[in-house]
Amino acid sequence: MATASTAFGIPFGTERSQATPEADHSVPHDEDHQRREQAFQVRKAAAQFEKDQPIPPHVSNGDEQRYPNKIGNFSKGLPHNNLGEVNLAAYGALLHALSSGRPADFEIIPMGDPDAALRRKLVNPQAGLAFDLEGADSHALAIPRAPAFNSAEESGEIVENYWMALLRDVSFTEYESSSLAHAAASDLSSLPDFRGPRINGQVTPACLFRGLTPGDLNGPYLSQFLWLPAPFGAGFIEQRMRCSVASVDFLTNYSEWLNVQKGFPPQQSLQYDPVRRYIRNGRDISQWVHIDVLYQAYFNAMMILLRGPDASDPNSSGLGATYDSGNPYTSSQTQGGFGTFGAPHVAALMCEVATRALKAVWCQKWFVHRRLRPEVFAGRIHNHLTGAAHYPLFGEGLFNSPALAAVYSQNGTYLLPQAFPEGSPLHPSYGAGHATVAGACVTILKAWFDESFVIQNPVIPAPDGLSLLAYTGPPLAVGDELNKLAANIGFGRNIAGVHWRSDAIESFKLGEAIAISILRDQRLTYTENFQGFHLTKFDGTTIVI
Repeated sequence: MATASTAFGIPFGTERSQATPEADHSVPHDEDHQRREQAFQVRKAAAQFEKDQPIPPHVSNGDEQRYPNKIGNFSKGLPHNNLGEVNLAAYGALLHALSSGRPADFEIIPMGDPDAALRRKLVNPQAGLAFDLEGADSHALAIPRAPAFNSAEESGEIVENYWMALLRDVSFTEYESSSLAHAAASDLSSLPDFRGPRINGQVTPACLFRGLTPGDLNGPYLSQFLWLPAPFGAGFIEQRMRCSVASVDFLTNYSEWLNVQKGFPPQQSLQYDPVRRYIRNGRDISQWVHIDVLYQAYFNAMMILLRGPDASDPNSSGLGATYDSGNPYTSSQTQGGFGTFGAPHVAALMCEVATRALKAVWCQKWFVHRRLRPEVFAGRIHNHLTGAAHYPLFGEGLFNSPALAAVYSQNGTYLLPQAFPEGSPLHPSYGAGHATVAGACVTILKAWFDESFVIQNPVIPAPDGLSLLAYTGPPLAVGDELNKLAANIGFGRNIAGVHWRSDAIESFKLGEAIAISILRDQRLTYTENFQGFHLTKFDGTTIVI
């Protein structure tokens, strides 16, 4: 068999008859054909496996058919009336483009802002139609129907969003002593259908705004991977960030809210703290997920896990975590992984799964669910409670929530205070892009590393966010902190006001399914004696890929 160096010695595009005799002899022609046939069979087997998977149903919550005025669906950027209800002809043009898939039909969708140079544009609906050559096709995966517009679950989720906004400037480490956090926990506990975590049947400050995955309730609210410095080659990333200033929220004025729904650019801008700080509170994590590279948190986590501690460097943050026991090079006496089962392999997977996760969730967003954003639902609440309109809202626990009263007292409207001047992006809410990427990337990391590895010398930020202090609670394991990292990023978007709880919860699972399908397809390509990666899924079950 030819070696790698000789097999690639002939430049691409060079005919064999023109190659040197030495190159001709070093790469036997029949072996080329044999390798090509093997490569074809690998591709064919992967494609056949994906083709044989059952097709899941793609079922929306029915709001689009239930409400002729489309009050339960996403329409941001299109023309709207003074109630923030979409122009039906424009919405019909959007549906027609989504149905036809023709690029020309997307170009004639009427937009709310007549200034094409300044208007905010719909975000990439055609990505939901793209194909992939590895892993499950985007249309071969599904998420359950979203909570309906008039459901108790949707009302419970918007109440949580209001409390998240009210608590943005309270440090996560101070929830136990915060009267506002206790009020939020008590209110959420009393709702008819709130599906967040509970302790002994009650929402408490200790589980407030946390996820449902194993490990989410262990230790500090934020994952260690958002605080520990990350080695970056010869460089070093200290995770103090540029924070927005406290107490400044957006889209609480009705006219500004309405203009933003029509796709006009916001009139306000963020104000920044001149001092960089470690993430302390909801406003900080909101800004982190506002401008992050989508796989940034997980790439940082990967670098922290890969690099071993350096006794000569007091700032060394590498954990030197052990690989999963299924990695074939953990027991090899003569070889180490690199392009397969090594650091370059897992580094490439972070961005590889991220782009495929986006295509899958964009299919769900635009072509199945088209769920409205929390900021729009809050606009419906405002118009309903002020008598400007009447909507079929589930009012039990919602209309008498202390959170609504507090928001109205502060701002004179029932609009949901946004952490971003522009509010949500111009794509539907369900599922969530950040949360799908989180589910995919964290699944790769849990497959790659020993989930039971205990993090040494964990930290928490000082109250002012200027330094890191020693954490002294129960041990923190890699798998739990990775689950928590996914929740932090997913719920960070909820805290900012742009997503719902169920957006995050179901999108974690979608991302997980994408990552598993990619790992499964890649397994066909290895020649190592590979018995499979061990992985704890978000539901707590263990699988081998």
